[in-house]
Amino acid sequence: MGETTPDIRAHLTRTVVLVGMMGAGKTAIGKALSAQLAVPFEDSDAEIEAASKLTIAEIFDRYGEPFFRDKESQVIARLLDGPPCVLSTGGGAWLSPENRAYMAERAAVVWLKADIDLLWTRVKHKSTRPLLRTANPRATLAQLLEARTPAYEQAEFTVETRADWSIDQTTAAVMDTLTRAGIVETRT
Repeated sequence: MGETTPDIRAHLTRTVVLVGMMGAGKTAIGKALSAQLAVPFEDSDAEIEAASKLTIAEIFDRYGEPFFRDKESQVIARLLDGPPCVLSTGGGAWLSPENRAYMAERAAVVWLKADIDLLWTRVKHKSTRPLLRTANPRATLAQLLEARTPAYEQAEFTVETRADWSIDQTTAAVMDTLTRAGIVETRT
């Protein structure tokens, strides 16, 4: 008779929220992480777009950023009240003190930290970024990164993303961080 290998599964103890700048990899890493953990992947921006039937850029153009931020807070609160999932938020969601407090209370928050060169490489060809519709989008991105970093530094966990890492390597780094903290448990 052959021996059987125990079936080891990772279990998420609470929702994981990914925060960081546009281009940091929140969506790609979030999808990979949710697949590994067999939990839903949620994207606050996608939820807002689905509910409004408008793109984020259209919402900014028609109703302004304050309106968008209000809807974003509502969507995040709803998603955090549900079962454990992996939640990717828009780059500015973590800036609101109310959002930060709510996310920190209900979830494990991971800042995907990326430098300006990596961020620019990832977003420079995308026209869907309303905050980068400026005369010098790279300079705007650098200013946003500088302004937002103090808020991002308040996240419970930080995982640095690297240009030479694949999605799998970055996801493994996030998984390792969450496992060491007890957010992800292995079960047989």
